[in-house]
Amino acid sequence: MPQKLLIIDDDADLCQLLSRYLKKNGYQVETAYSGNKGVARYKAENFDAVIADYRLGDMDGTALVKELKQLNANAAILIITGYSDIRPAIEVTRLGAFDYIPKPLVPEEVLKLLKKMTDPDFATGQAARNVQTDTASFLQQYYVGKSKTVQDVYHQVSVVAPTNYSVILYGESGTGKEVIARTIHHSSTRSDQPFVALDCGTLSRELAASELFGHVKGAFTGALQDKEGHFEMANGGTLFLDEIGNLTPDIQAILLRIIQERKFKRVGGTKEISIDIRIIVASNENLKAACSNGKFREDLFHRLNEFAIHLPALRHRKDDIGPLAEFFLKKSCEESAKTITGFSEAAFAAFLRYDWPGNLRELRNAVRRAVLLTEDNGTVNEEALLIEGADPKEITDNPAENGQQPDSEKDLLKEVAGRAEYNAIMTVLKKVNFNKKKAAEVLNIDRKTLYNKLKLFSGN
Repeated sequence: MPQKLLIIDDDADLCQLLSRYLKKNGYQVETAYSGNKGVARYKAENFDAVIADYRLGDMDGTALVKELKQLNANAAILIITGYSDIRPAIEVTRLGAFDYIPKPLVPEEVLKLLKKMTDPDFATGQAARNVQTDTASFLQQYYVGKSKTVQDVYHQVSVVAPTNYSVILYGESGTGKEVIARTIHHSSTRSDQPFVALDCGTLSRELAASELFGHVKGAFTGALQDKEGHFEMANGGTLFLDEIGNLTPDIQAILLRIIQERKFKRVGGTKEISIDIRIIVASNENLKAACSNGKFREDLFHRLNEFAIHLPALRHRKDDIGPLAEFFLKKSCEESAKTITGFSEAAFAAFLRYDWPGNLRELRNAVRRAVLLTEDNGTVNEEALLIEGADPKEITDNPAENGQQPDSEKDLLKEVAGRAEYNAIMTVLKKVNFNKKKAAEVLNIDRKTLYNKLKLFSGN
């Protein structure tokens, strides 16, 4: 027996079109053109699921969900929203709606959500419990933090994670944007599907399309075989695009079309590939401002900006620095098979005195280096952290003052030059608020070279 659906929308044309499509796909469909009529129809008949517009003439989606849930606590409800309805739509999911889908509607997406919401696992809540268990296990790999700013971040994660909305993560380099993206994925109904991450800042103009969308054999010189792109690898799951502001205008245009149509072609290919993915992006610059100065497509920004989360810099969450250092110490000891008893009082004072321009990543690397430089069963002292003052300890021209005996004058000059280069790069990064694209432009080097130098300086 076909499943029975109720569509509630005051747009008669949309009701008819959606009804016709769903009937072709085996559903029995009834319609109602107002909230009150929809509630009355639901009360009089049994329906397996409800699809309703958030904005109805006589009531909004919040009131509708409350009334339907009073009639049936297990009511499966899918809300249709406009882009301006994001926050109210999130509220209806907290009230019990299964999910929401933005306009303009993509019929295939509606069909996929219907199949998910009528799955017995979702009706009993078992899938949601599985997601919560998986998330708790996942977060044991990280220190969440107890400061109010971080707790606010994780509250927003808990609100948006169960949905299919695209998310923009804002934050300085090293603030943990990928960790938050992974947490959203592991807290979602896609948690058993792939999570695929790509740093757009490292993509060359020539290879960006191939990395994102894949290519077919012979598409260009060096394309010796077919290759899956990151969109294809993430199908069914979540695609995380870090530093998305670095994508070139032509790639931004292709990305917009893929988000709208949910299908694409590999570079050099003719076959269209359909995808079902959630997109999370990250940026250390204001994308809305980038739209104003022509560096980012405004239409793409609005497609991605369904929900935004701002991650605080480490200097703005000092209450977490001590516990984070202890957490990284434990992880570093496990990696190096060493036993370190803890940090000295001077070391803790240095942690709080330092500004941490590299945020969590810099703190983790400082602790890892300190463990390496500390004897087994010893205590990490301030000197081992290499964070004296605003920058790591300066290297002087006198090798004896550095506690080093270089083999030759050439080695010493090379070391001093390397430290000078590091200081110059860090100065520029601070001035441009750690925007690597802008820093590379100021330094007159390409982004890949900048990334390689930073990787070398961090010891990774």
